[in-house]
Amino acid sequence: MEPLIEVSGLTARVGTARLLDGIDLTVSSGEVTALVGPSGSGKTTAALALLGEAAPGVRLSGTVRVDGVQVVGGDGPTGAAQQVRGRIVSYMPQHPAHALNPARRIGAVLAELARLHRPDGTGGRRGRSATATKHAAEALRTAGLPDDAAIRRRFPHQFSGGQRQRVALAQALACGPRVLILDEPSTGLDTVARLRLSQQLTGLASDGYAFLLLSHDHDLVRAVASRTVLLDRGRVTAVGPTPAVLAPAAVPSPRSARPSPPRSVSVLDARGLTAWLRPGGRGEVLHDVTVRVPEAGCTAVVGPSGSGKTVLARCLAGLHERHRGQVSYRGEPLPVLRHRTARQTRGVQYVWQEVRNSFDERRTVLEQVARTAVRLRGLTTSEAERQARQLWERLGLTSEHTTRHASALSGGELQRAALARALLAEPDVLICDEITTALDTVSTDLVTAEISRLREESDTAVLWIGHDLTLVQRLADHVVVLDTGRVVESGVGRDVLSSPGSDTTRLLLRSRDLGAATPSS
Repeated sequence: MEPLIEVSGLTARVGTARLLDGIDLTVSSGEVTALVGPSGSGKTTAALALLGEAAPGVRLSGTVRVDGVQVVGGDGPTGAAQQVRGRIVSYMPQHPAHALNPARRIGAVLAELARLHRPDGTGGRRGRSATATKHAAEALRTAGLPDDAAIRRRFPHQFSGGQRQRVALAQALACGPRVLILDEPSTGLDTVARLRLSQQLTGLASDGYAFLLLSHDHDLVRAVASRTVLLDRGRVTAVGPTPAVLAPAAVPSPRSARPSPPRSVSVLDARGLTAWLRPGGRGEVLHDVTVRVPEAGCTAVVGPSGSGKTVLARCLAGLHERHRGQVSYRGEPLPVLRHRTARQTRGVQYVWQEVRNSFDERRTVLEQVARTAVRLRGLTTSEAERQARQLWERLGLTSEHTTRHASALSGGELQRAALARALLAEPDVLICDEITTALDTVSTDLVTAEISRLREESDTAVLWIGHDLTLVQRLADHVVVLDTGRVVESGVGRDVLSSPGSDTTRLLLRSRDLGAATPSS
């Protein structure tokens, strides 16, 4: 197989710290190579270097060649990266918000990318435009989205998180590259979409595409990657066939019953909640949804990508104002965020999936995390930072991270920082929207252990939104299943996930089991 990417001795430094320490790897046509490792191990830094790019303050050295073009030389990027970006290699970032233009319809962007990087149309401007539109539709289909005109006229905010991930993939495909670098492509995808993604990647590799897959989703890696490179603290610690590098998936032990009795006191309620995206009640995404979160309990909301889970979370957090129905907090009506009292704001905290843009680059992340306790609890800055450091360490972050700005932290590190920011408010209700998507197994265990501790010691209620049904089974007392904005099933967590009563739940469970059982290519 032809090596399209060759990396030798790649090193990345920030100040005196080394983010990458002399790594070597190759990516060949017709295969998927996976780059795995803990949060903060340097995966995204390595991926950006393949484009001749680096985050602010990062210095690159070593050698990177893409299809014979040297994009990184001994002293850093060579300036030749423009020759290969899009035309040879395309990059899909972990969080689609960084790749999608919120002010432009996706169809126009896809067609423009195709025109720029695939100038193969004939018959003048009209012919080139028709060819670009054809490439845009093909990219949407390949990414698992419909290619109809209505979809192409949408703006990014009109898609769910999982759908935006597929739109970002379509943007990468529209350029017609030979190499695709995918950074956590299964983020925000339900089990059905993840299984479809693995089939798409396998099919594209058989067509000659080369893939570098960055992922914490080891089931996806086992399903599609023939070779795996394991990073730890910026160093390659293992490389070889995927089954030899990644141990078989462990079967989780059954979740033991919580010692405390079920609580009847409801902290957060939504009744008859209907929400829409466009003015005038158009574009309904939630239809008569009822959900209840009891004190010290964990209610999980699951469902296919685009079923309305994040809109539900944003309604409860007061961030989505186009809705009707009743939302209450401890039996009192709960208004939208801009009309909430300080007690209500502190009492209901929301942690969302794509958090990088919520951090200010002018201040360290620790300053911003601690600010929550100053603003909502009246603590002094020194006491707030002391508590922030304690919580920071319980979530697996080090004292070195406290001095960094957001651009110097990985996606998984920022997800944990965002969780710490919300927890420092000492909320009654914590709304968690896909907060473990960028985390490795160890970091996920630390996060869930902290949430379980809060439930037992502080009676914190949790609304958990996630696609990881194994994790849902461990955490949730009650499960609500959404599909196309409607509740299709609701009940005790272990009952819903062991004896599903809806076709949607059965499909999600079956896809999870098939995905976990699929052998690597």
